Amino acid sequence: MTPIRHLYLHIPFCLRACPYCSFYKEVGSLRKTPRFLDALLAELDGQLARHAVRPRTIFLGGGTPSALSTPQLERLLSGLRERLDLGELTEWTMEMNPATVSPEKARTLRALGVNRISMGVQAWDDALLRVLGRVHTAAQAERSYHVLREAGFENVNLDLMFAIPTQTRAQWAATLEKTFALGPEHVSAYCLTYEEDTDFFRRFQAGEYRQDKEWDADLFEMTLDRLAAAGFESYEISNHARPGRECLHNLAYWEGADYLGLGPSAFSTRGTERWENVADAEAYTARVLAGESAAGFRETLDESTRLSERIAFGLRTNRGVPAALLGPWQAAVDEYLDAGFFTRAASPEGERIRLTRQGVLVADALAEAFV
Repeated sequence: MTPIRHLYLHIPFCLRACPYCSFYKEVGSLRKTPRFLDALLAELDGQLARHAVRPRTIFLGGGTPSALSTPQLERLLSGLRERLDLGELTEWTMEMNPATVSPEKARTLRALGVNRISMGVQAWDDALLRVLGRVHTAAQAERSYHVLREAGFENVNLDLMFAIPTQTRAQWAATLEKTFALGPEHVSAYCLTYEEDTDFFRRFQAGEYRQDKEWDADLFEMTLDRLAAAGFESYEISNHARPGRECLHNLAYWEGADYLGLGPSAFSTRGTERWENVADAEAYTARVLAGESAAGFRETLDESTRLSERIAFGLRTNRGVPAALLGPWQAAVDEYLDAGFFTRAASPEGERIRLTRQGVLVADALAEAFV
C-alpha cells in the first residue's frame, strides 16, 4: 500500500485558554508532559507497525506546541527522527505562540529539522490582543518574529484575525500593513467565528457580541485586495502565500490525501477508514501506555463521502476542482455558473471549476450543495 505522506501531532497544552478557541486544549497541564511525550512516541510506534509512513510533511499543532520546554521539544523531535524515514520530507511546520519563542528554542527547532513556523499573532494592537485573551503583546510578537529569522527560519507564516469585537477597519488595515512590512512568506487571515463551547459564543448568545455579515465581508474583501497588492497569492480562502510558499501540509488535506494524526483529538484518514483519538490528554496517555488504541471514534467512508469532501475543500482553493468530478451535481454547477459564483478554467489536466470573487464571499453556503 502507498505510504502515508502527511503526519500531524496534536500538542494540547496551553498557557491560557483563548476565549474564542474551540480546539481541544488543556491549561496548566505541563506536569503531564513527560508521560504524554512517551505516549506520543509509543502511538507512533504502534502506527508504524500497521502502516508505512514516509512523510513529506509534518505539522505540530495544538494547543501550543511551543509551550513545551526546549529539552522536551528536543526529545520529541529526536524521537521522530529516530523512528521515521525523513528522506522525502519537504516541509516540517510547528505552530508557535509569540510568548513562547526564545533564541535557544528557535535554534534547537531549526537544528532538528523544523523548517517552517506558523506564529499566532492575531493582531498588532495590544487592546485587541486583550480582547482575544492572548498572553503576548504586539511588541513581544515582533521580537519573536525577528528571533525566528535570526535562527535561520526562511519560511514563516503569521496568523491574523479580523472581525474581532471592537476592531475598527483602520485597525485591521494597520495590522495588514504591519505584517507586510515584516515580510513573512505566508499569511493566514481568519474571520472570527463564534464557535460553540467557547466563552465568545456564550457572550454572542447573550447579545454582548454581535456578528455583521456585511461588515465581515467588507473586511474580507479588503484583506484580499491588500494581500494581492502586497504580492501574496490567495491560494485558499483564508491562506495567502508568496509564490512557491504555500503550506504543503494543508494543501494535502484539501486535496484529499491520506494523513496520520497523533495525540488527543487528532484525526487520521487512510483510504476509506477514518478515526479520531480521544479528546482527553490523560485518557489518551493512559490508553497508549497500556498498549490500547487511542481511537475514540472510527468510521468507514463511502466513495460519495470522500468525493463530497474533496469537492467542498477543493473549491476553497484557487485551483478549484476538476469539472469531471462534479457530474452528479451538474444542476447545481450550472446554477452557480449562471449566477456568477463559479467559473470555468482550463488546466493541463482538463477543465476545472473555480469560485469567482463573488463565490468566494459565500463559499461555505455554496459548498453545502455538495455535502
